[in-house]
Amino acid sequence: MCEKRCDHGRHDKIKMYFWLFLGLIVITGLIILLILAILQPHKPRFILQDATVTALSLSGSRDFLNCNIQVTVSSENPNERIGIYFEKLDIYASYRNQQITLPTELPRSYLGHKDTTIWSPFIDGNSVPVSTPMAAALGEDLNAGALLINIKIDGRIKWKVGSWISGKYRINVNCPGYLTFGSRSHGIADGVGIKYQFVKGCTVEVAN
Repeated sequence: MCEKRCDHGRHDKIKMYFWLFLGLIVITGLIILLILAILQPHKPRFILQDATVTALSLSGSRDFLNCNIQVTVSSENPNERIGIYFEKLDIYASYRNQQITLPTELPRSYLGHKDTTIWSPFIDGNSVPVSTPMAAALGEDLNAGALLINIKIDGRIKWKVGSWISGKYRINVNCPGYLTFGSRSHGIADGVGIKYQFVKGCTVEVAN
């Protein structure tokens, strides 16, 4: 009889500790959600400032693309009480939703309240295979002297409130850049390539 009562007592204690632990997790989660709701974190803002194009052409059978661009992108933390950790960010160029350069990893950084950081990475792709329809469209745009590329940034961020740091959130940034060539060019020759000034806002998506 004693063994049964003892086993039953241990079982009740285990259940009690389990529900206490679960309750603590729920309460902690609710507190975090309440803090975020009160502070109302805003997504970081990104701006494509400029791009210097040193190579952008089709080669071989016109199904291979050579692309070399240096871009300047800035990011601002608009929050007054929340810091932002950029855990891992990859930047690359795309054309008509197809990636046309290798990703370049941006330095990990922390943005304090109302802080701004600026990156100026090189992104390139040599002999990147492209589909025949895309090669035809790109050839037409190059011949016409105007095309739209997108500078994209994908990665992970964390929020920081006081000493508390959140889990990782996905971030996707899209910065459109309109390039013109020849007589229609609005770029400036700088001895290495053609530099285009944009100072254009980017779309930013943040999700779990």
